[in-house]
Amino acid sequence: MVKEITNGKDGQKGKPEDSQNSAPIPYPKSVGFIISNEFCERFNFYGMRTILVLYLTNKLGYNEETSTVLFHTFTMLVYICPLIGALVADGWLGKYKTILYLSLVYSLGAMVVSFGAVPLPGMPTKAVTVVGLLLIAIGTGGIKPCVAAFGGDQFTLPAQSLQLAKFFSLFYFAINAGSLISTTCTPILRADVHCFGDQDCFSLAFGVPAVLMVISVVIFMAGRRLYRCQPPAGNMIFGVSRCIADAFKGWQKRRHSEPAESFLDYAKPTVGARMVRETKCLGRILRLFLPFPVFWALFDQQGSRWTFQATRMDGRVLGLQIKPDQMQVINPLLILGFLPLFDYIVYPLLRRVGIRRPLQKLAIGLLLAALGFFFSAALEMKMEQAAYQALPTEPEMAHLRIYNGMPCRYEFSSEVAEKTGFLEPLKMWTDLSVSVPTAKEYAFRAQPVSGVCPAVEGKLRLQPGRSVGYFLAQEKLLEFADGLQMAPSDSGPTLVRALLNTPEGEGPVRLTSRSAAGSQAAPLSLDSRNVSQLHRIPAGSFEVDINGKKVADFEARGGALYSLLVAGNALDGYQYNLLEVVSPSAVSILWQLPQIVMMTAAEVMFSVTGLEFSYSQSPPSMKSVLQACWLLAVAIGNFIVVVIAEFRLTTSQSGEFSLFATLMLVDMLIFMWLTRSYQYKDQAEDRDEDEDDDAIEDVVQSKPRPVEAPQRRTAGLEEPGHGAYRNHAYDNDFSEA
Repeated sequence: MVKEITNGKDGQKGKPEDSQNSAPIPYPKSVGFIISNEFCERFNFYGMRTILVLYLTNKLGYNEETSTVLFHTFTMLVYICPLIGALVADGWLGKYKTILYLSLVYSLGAMVVSFGAVPLPGMPTKAVTVVGLLLIAIGTGGIKPCVAAFGGDQFTLPAQSLQLAKFFSLFYFAINAGSLISTTCTPILRADVHCFGDQDCFSLAFGVPAVLMVISVVIFMAGRRLYRCQPPAGNMIFGVSRCIADAFKGWQKRRHSEPAESFLDYAKPTVGARMVRETKCLGRILRLFLPFPVFWALFDQQGSRWTFQATRMDGRVLGLQIKPDQMQVINPLLILGFLPLFDYIVYPLLRRVGIRRPLQKLAIGLLLAALGFFFSAALEMKMEQAAYQALPTEPEMAHLRIYNGMPCRYEFSSEVAEKTGFLEPLKMWTDLSVSVPTAKEYAFRAQPVSGVCPAVEGKLRLQPGRSVGYFLAQEKLLEFADGLQMAPSDSGPTLVRALLNTPEGEGPVRLTSRSAAGSQAAPLSLDSRNVSQLHRIPAGSFEVDINGKKVADFEARGGALYSLLVAGNALDGYQYNLLEVVSPSAVSILWQLPQIVMMTAAEVMFSVTGLEFSYSQSPPSMKSVLQACWLLAVAIGNFIVVVIAEFRLTTSQSGEFSLFATLMLVDMLIFMWLTRSYQYKDQAEDRDEDEDDDAIEDVVQSKPRPVEAPQRRTAGLEEPGHGAYRNHAYDNDFSEA
């Protein structure tokens, strides 16, 4: 509120008596601490979030569905906690203490997750990770509604309106810079650094963001003496709640004797006409919010389902290896480019064809999100067709693979095959279309054609819908599960199985990976007796040695399943062959670009426009309430993903993407139906209605009353009879500028 300036001697209103009063107010130094704090905090959050689903699957052993449920449950909590943070800040501790205390909780959670990623014996890793994620959700969600508003509190308004606008630009830049750098660096720390004997280093990838979070707390505390801290001003959520509750009570008592035009009008005697009118305005806007959670259900899958999709794609681009979680870097990059592009090119073009209203832009944003998921569904179907080798396509069909680890060529016969087949040394014979209505055993006999090897006899046990493998070694037939008992759409790292036909006493057998930089990771020990064991390895170059002697080297590509056959002994030498059981990713990871571009355009059209619409259409006192509802829509959207993933409403990932896209189209139609009769509100009308409401209430309250009764309104104070929720937050809404 702007105070009137009076002339010193006669008290007349006028200009300042000296030039000092009109001197520009210096830019608050405290803002630097707040922006630096936000950069470090966003670096931690997005860095941790980028690699989270891969950590849940590759390290904690969850499947894609469970990992998706955990990821979106965590995100849901992140967007529910702002409601709690806003209530605590506005009604109890104030913004500074709320940010400080919850940042400490946040830092503790980040360190717990990083510590849980260290492979210590006996550590309950899953429980530690869940506790850490819960603390992070409470911390980051709790400070989310406070930091930007606390930065706005550092400025004197309206004198520093331009400086405040500059602050929010810098604040938004810090958010995107932190996100961009962390989503670029964290996957590199995860995949290219080897620690604790693993082929990756999740503990470091979580640890670096955790250190940044601790630094952010230190930076925030360092500016304590410079901050302007506003006392808790209350929260209008309580005011809206009381208005609705009083309306219900009034409706119960007076709906027959004093019928009102609207349900909320029954609350006028207790909360006043202005509060009722603004709650009605809030209700009209929240009615349009009903379809919004579906958009966020699609948007937040960029960090879960789309990341899993990228793990099954070929990341080699111009000699570089793009990691699946690094694809999330594209979104903040495009955002920075799309904002001016839309402002100066797209929106003017839309205005030429009659699309200029915010609600029209929101509908287009919903349509773009649906198209993005249709693109992802089409891409997924293309990848599923390429992965037909993984599992039988029919329920009464089985896959059979027979590996020859002997140095002889064999001719074999079995009831499975209509005619005899041949097994070459260190090669594989396959039949991926064996008709098996029920589980059955088939006799098998292999006779050597060349070389000095014994005949081999055994049984082939096949089951419908399953894939099984057999290994001829040491004069017998060894059976093992082929490792393909997963849906074609499930993701996973590169896998390799060692099929060793070597003397039992020779060893150890070690598999060693070398990165592009030449650094050597801890070797994997290959058990020559366990033919069923699958080893998870990153894409890259590998070599195998027995007793320190190199016997094989090969190149592994992402998304493939290999069988490495090694035969021989130390005296006569070794031979090897690498067999490709499941082909590596043949679809380039760049094919994700269309869906990412479409979803980013949808974000600009929907998120930015939606915030602008909510701010311009809501009464000044309701802006914080509307912001809380906006965040709540994000939480509900993530809950929708959890429900669909948990109940597995579709049998394939492409079907799930199509389901979301169709749901988005239906949601867009519902939104368009809800907006058909919406009347845009002019803020000037709000001010006129405020004056009318005040005049009416003054007339009503002009009946005889005690002389000592307080005045109708005092600037910045509560209005008598309107409850304790009528507080400074109602009149001084500078934090939402």
